[in-house]
Amino acid sequence: MQLAALRHRTESEDSFVVDPSHVRVRFHSAKNDVKKVIVHYCDNYLPLEQAKTCEMEKIGVGQCEDHWGITLEAPYHRLKYTFEVIGSDGTSVVVGDRAISGDVDKAIMEDGSYFKVPYCHEIDMVKTPEWVKHTVWYQIFPERFANGDKSNDPQGVKAWNPEDHPGREDFYGGDLQGVLDHLDYLKKLGVNGLYFCPIFKASSNHKYDTIDYLQVDPAFGDKDLFAKVVNEAHARGMKVMLDAVFNHLGDQSMQWQDVVKNGPSSRFASWFHINEYPVEPYRDPLKGEGSPKFDTFAFEKHMPKLNTANPEVQDFLLEIATYWVKYFDIDAWRLDVANEVDHHFWKKFHKAVTDIKSDFYIVGEVWHSAQPWLNGDEFTGVMNYPYTLQIEDHFFKHKLSAQELTSRLTDQLMKYRDATNAAMMNMLDSHDTARILTVANGDQDLALQALAFEFMQKGSPCIYYGTEMGMTGGNDPDFRKPMDWAKEDGPVWQRVHQLIDFRLQHDETFGKGRIKLHVTENGLIEVDREGNESIKAYFNTTDHPVEINCENTFSQDYENNQLAPKGFVVSVH
Repeated sequence: MQLAALRHRTESEDSFVVDPSHVRVRFHSAKNDVKKVIVHYCDNYLPLEQAKTCEMEKIGVGQCEDHWGITLEAPYHRLKYTFEVIGSDGTSVVVGDRAISGDVDKAIMEDGSYFKVPYCHEIDMVKTPEWVKHTVWYQIFPERFANGDKSNDPQGVKAWNPEDHPGREDFYGGDLQGVLDHLDYLKKLGVNGLYFCPIFKASSNHKYDTIDYLQVDPAFGDKDLFAKVVNEAHARGMKVMLDAVFNHLGDQSMQWQDVVKNGPSSRFASWFHINEYPVEPYRDPLKGEGSPKFDTFAFEKHMPKLNTANPEVQDFLLEIATYWVKYFDIDAWRLDVANEVDHHFWKKFHKAVTDIKSDFYIVGEVWHSAQPWLNGDEFTGVMNYPYTLQIEDHFFKHKLSAQELTSRLTDQLMKYRDATNAAMMNMLDSHDTARILTVANGDQDLALQALAFEFMQKGSPCIYYGTEMGMTGGNDPDFRKPMDWAKEDGPVWQRVHQLIDFRLQHDETFGKGRIKLHVTENGLIEVDREGNESIKAYFNTTDHPVEINCENTFSQDYENNQLAPKGFVVSVH
C-alpha cells in the first residue's frame, strides 16, 4: 500500500459539518491501491469501546487518487474518528490524527489516533443560499443586448447588426430599457437569474473602467429605470446579480485624477499602490519601458489598482456594495478580478452584504483553485473555470480523453465542500471568452451537447446572451456582438429552452444531489445524479454510434437504442 498517498485534513473540504448532528468526511488514497476504508467514530467524551464502525463509499476516481466519502452521525454534536485502511495487497493501517500506524488493534484504541470535531457549531458551517441551487443564470452584456431607448445612445453609435465584428471602442446603444422590454422574453426562455455585466458610469462599452459606482451609466439609463428592472425581474421570479470591480478604478475617476494632478499631496494618494511620482507617463514593462510607476490591473494603464488595506478605501467600497443591496434589492454580486483583492477586505465585504440579506450570493472571478476564498466567510462560489474549461478541452478541443475529463472533474469536485460545489457558477462562455459555437467550429449539435453536459453538473449553470440564438464570436471583442433577435423561437432557441426547462424541472436533484462521473465500457461519459430521484445522463463523444438501452426522458440524436456521435440521452427514475 502506498502510505504516502493516504490523506485527510480535518475541518476542511475533507471534514465539514452539514448540520448540527452530521459531519461529512472524505478520505483519499492512491488509485486502485486500497480495497476498503473503515471509519471508527464516536462522541469525543465516550470511551472508545463504544465507537461505531462504518465502511466508506468510493465516491469518485481522480487522476491519481481514489476518493472516499461518508456522512457520520454526531448525536451529541461532537465527533472523533479515525480511518482503518485495508490495502489491495492485504496490508492494513490506521490513518490517524498523529500518525499512520501498522498496529491496527492498538491504534484504534488510542485517543490520539482520532481526528476531532470539537463541536458542530452551526454558525461555523459553510452555508450557501438555497435559491442558487434552483437557478439558471443568463448573462447580459448591457451594451449589446437590446436598444430600448435611442435617446440615450452614445455619440457615433453603430447600427444594430448581429453580423458585425465589433471593434474595442464601438457602441451599439444597448441599455436597461432594452432589458426591461425583454423580461417577458427571458421568462419565456426559462431562465430565473439575470447576471448583468457592469452598469455603472464608465468610459468604455464594457464598463469595467468604473468612474462612479453610485451612478448608472447615462447611456444605459438611470437609477429609477434600474430599480424598475429589478422589481419587474423579481415579479417574474428572477434574481438579479450585478458585476463590480473592487480591484481597481478607471483612470478617469475623480480619485485617480486628483492623484495625477496633486501627486503625493493628493488626499487619495494612499488609495492606490504608487511606486513613483509623478504617476504619468505610465511605463509599460510589456513594451520594455521599465517598472510601472503604479500598480494596475495587469499592465493596463487605465485601471489603477486600489489599496484595499486602506480603511478609507474599504469604507468607500463597502458603501457601494451595500448601497445597491439596501436601496435596489439586488440578490448577488459578481466580483471581477476577485483573487487580486486581499482576504481581509473580502471578509468585511461578506459580512456587510449578508447582514442585509442573509441569503445573498457572492461570486468571485477566480480562474484557478479557490479554496482560500470558499470557507464560508468570503465568497459563496466562484466562476468555475477550472471545471468548465476542461469540459471544453474534451468536447471541443479534444485535448483530453473521456477518461481524463471525468477523472479531472472528479478531482475538482474534491477541492470544495458539497454546499460550495452546489453554489459554483458554471459557464462555457462569457464576456471574457469566445462563444461556444465558434469554439465548436460552428457545429451546433456539438455545442449543445457540451451545454447539456454543463447543465448536468453540480453548480448553478449560466448561459451567455445569444447562445440560444446560435450566435458566434471569436476572441475579444468579437464575442460581444449585438444580440440576434431574428433567431427567437428558432430551432436552436427551442433546444436551449428545453434544456433550461429540463434542468429546472429536476432542480432539487441537480442542485443538491450527489454526482458521480465515469466512462462506460463502450466509451460513453456517464453522469450519475442521486437525490430526490435518480438521473443518469450518457454523452457520446466518440466518432461512431454507440448502442445503449435506457429510458429516454431527454435526448439529442438518440434513436432505436443508438446514441449518435454528439448525442446524449438522459433518463430519470
